[in-house]
Amino acid sequence: MTTFERIYEAVKLIPEGSVATYGQVAEAAGSKRLSRVVGYALHANPQPGIIPCHRVVKKDGEVSSAFAFGGANRQVELLQAEGVAFRDGTHVNMERHRVSFLPLIQKHRKGISE
Repeated sequence: MTTFERIYEAVKLIPEGSVATYGQVAEAAGSKRLSRVVGYALHANPQPGIIPCHRVVKKDGEVSSAFAFGGANRQVELLQAEGVAFRDGTHVNMERHRVSFLPLIQKHRKGISE
């Protein structure tokens, strides 16, 4: 499984009405150092309706100004439609909506765990 595939699998685990940070997704994908790679992967999301990249925000709850599928306003709209509350126009109420944990996405190559 590639790094992008692990990132996409982690993002799919974020429940509707919740958000995770780039760092949380990176850690679930195998390394806290992958936060920027998470951004690249989400920008290249091959299945926007299936991989809910709008549920990934910065560590302070701010939505991405570079949201790939319609900009920050669209990300806010998608999150609000799921019931996510905001502290202001661009910051999610993290105390209420941040997932506490994302499981580690296992690295598999040809059926063998790395």
